Amino acid sequence: MLRTLSVYGFKSIHEQSIELGRVNCFIGANGVGKSNILEALGVLGAAANGVVDDESLMRRGVRAGLPRLYKSSFASERTPAHIGVGIVGEGREAYRVSLLNPLDSPEPSWSYKTEVLSDGDTEILSDGVRNKKNLNPQSGLAALQLVELPPENAAARLMQSLQEYAIYCPNTPSLRGTVPDVQSRRPVGLSGGQLAESFEALRKHLESQGEDGEEILDQILEMIDWVADVQVTSHGASLISSKVPRTTLMLKFTDRFMNKSRNELTAYDASEGALYVLFCAALCLLPQAPSILAIDNLDQALNPRLLSKLTSRIGDWLKHNDPDRQLLFTAHNPAVLDGLDLSDPEIRLFAVERNSDGLTIVKRIEYSKKLAAMNEQYPLSRLWMMGHLGAVPNV
Repeated sequence: MLRTLSVYGFKSIHEQSIELGRVNCFIGANGVGKSNILEALGVLGAAANGVVDDESLMRRGVRAGLPRLYKSSFASERTPAHIGVGIVGEGREAYRVSLLNPLDSPEPSWSYKTEVLSDGDTEILSDGVRNKKNLNPQSGLAALQLVELPPENAAARLMQSLQEYAIYCPNTPSLRGTVPDVQSRRPVGLSGGQLAESFEALRKHLESQGEDGEEILDQILEMIDWVADVQVTSHGASLISSKVPRTTLMLKFTDRFMNKSRNELTAYDASEGALYVLFCAALCLLPQAPSILAIDNLDQALNPRLLSKLTSRIGDWLKHNDPDRQLLFTAHNPAVLDGLDLSDPEIRLFAVERNSDGLTIVKRIEYSKKLAAMNEQYPLSRLWMMGHLGAVPNV
């Protein structure tokens, strides 16, 4: 499991260190740098795979941009010589890089200035003079070292999880299957494509697990209160207009309130909230999903009460198959906080703000005695709106 994320000189983040748990929620006003935290980890994932360029970044859900937009630049601080990102795992295994790309004459790929990989006991790679060696500075060396490491090595597991990391940002047309997902992945695309295929895989996976799996499937379906059942079909032509673009496989919802002769509808006609619930469940529960993943704007399209319920389930869903699976997500809806059990040290809430100089500051909100006492009187969502947790816009 990833524990300490360090970021230096990336976008609005001048220098920050963040202690992560299993579930990590980042709240704050628009534009304070919440997504930049997720993207910094995406840059590290690209570096772990051996190359940092627009293609490798977009593959992980990082917004492509010019080098001058990636490197932090503040009037109050000296512009950093490089961008630095590092991670330390549960057993002190670590990977960190410093990256360069000329602002005025950018290269297709970023250059590695330094690269360090350790399994907690042994330093596998320590490379701080890339440009003085007869090496291609745009190719990472740690990725090459993996072929020499046994799969069970802590550093190998860390690099594997970083390579798989992705930022998901679903949108309704992709979830409905009416537009293609430009970043297709298993088990679901970064924008929500292949939702029907992923739910079919999820249903089979849970049904194979006996009573425990059936209980989780019931938890998913009970959050969509108008649904009697959800299936996947390849014979959905009679359920949707021929003018509507569609994929081979389609979700088929059975509405428990409608007349049985016409109570079936596809993702095109179903409520978007139902699609977002299935999307989150697939990412948290399917073994094919990344062990470390992020969802930008988890709360979009969800009713506040449904959002709280979904958030309360996520922690158990994540560890159902893999005790080390982690989620980072951003949110703006206060209701998301009411689903977070902050008394669990693995469920963490972070307030993200900009200081008077514009630098992104990340502060963990711990469940102190004072906060617990206030929480007895008001829900966390209300405390946030009242300004007790910070991370509110100055308007």
